[in-house]
Amino acid sequence: MVGAFACPVRNSLFIASVFLLSLSFAEAQAPKPAGKGIAPQAIQAAPVRGKALFSRDCAFCHGRDAAGGETGPDLTRSRLVKRDPRGDQIRALLQNGRVEKGMPAFPKLLPTQVSDLIAFIRDQTNKANAKPGDRRGVDVADLQTGDAEAGKAYFNGPGKCSTCHSPTGDLAGIATRHLGLELEMRMLNPEYAKPKLTVKTARGDTFTGTLVHQDEFALALIDGDGWYRSWPIHDVQYQIDMPMKAHVEQLEKYSDQDIHNLMAYLQTLQ
Repeated sequence: MVGAFACPVRNSLFIASVFLLSLSFAEAQAPKPAGKGIAPQAIQAAPVRGKALFSRDCAFCHGRDAAGGETGPDLTRSRLVKRDPRGDQIRALLQNGRVEKGMPAFPKLLPTQVSDLIAFIRDQTNKANAKPGDRRGVDVADLQTGDAEAGKAYFNGPGKCSTCHSPTGDLAGIATRHLGLELEMRMLNPEYAKPKLTVKTARGDTFTGTLVHQDEFALALIDGDGWYRSWPIHDVQYQIDMPMKAHVEQLEKYSDQDIHNLMAYLQTLQ
């Protein structure tokens, strides 16, 4: 009788073992939920993901480490980044751009991608602050070595700056809007200064606005109300005021001390 029952028992144990082994193999092969069973170092952190996005979309202007490039400012020093802990202003800037400063819009970025970009910029800022001596570029303090009073005298005197600019008018608060190297670049080469056109017609009407077109046949401007106006060039009297021209001509006249003094004065206009 024992022999009669021995074979079925062994067969049952064998079948049960195979079944359990099959379950274990299936469990091992089954896909695991994201984030479970994966080593922490294998999961990319937000700054790492942001670095890839930054390299693709931003590094050509702001440098691969966000510390500034040929055309874009150092984001690790950005006042906007510092005063925007929640990232709302950064998100709006990426969404809408700042065309007048050469900053394109990135409306196709997903909210998660924007968050990753912000995380990367903040991570780079923390690294730069931890090693201030390793920063590239020019610090604001490097441009505060001149004599402000001498700069004011140059502004109102030999520099002839006051013929076009006013410390209580267009330059009021300029040192708050622009810092350090950015302020100096605008002083020496105001690339965004637009020519002003004044047109007087045969009827005696006068129109003033931003020059938007000029060739051998016609002139056109956009006036203060946003209207586009154009005239045959030989039918009107006109005058073009080009702020860039005066600045370019002045470059040959500045001494190093003039620049330092003028910068010191401009930085008092807050």
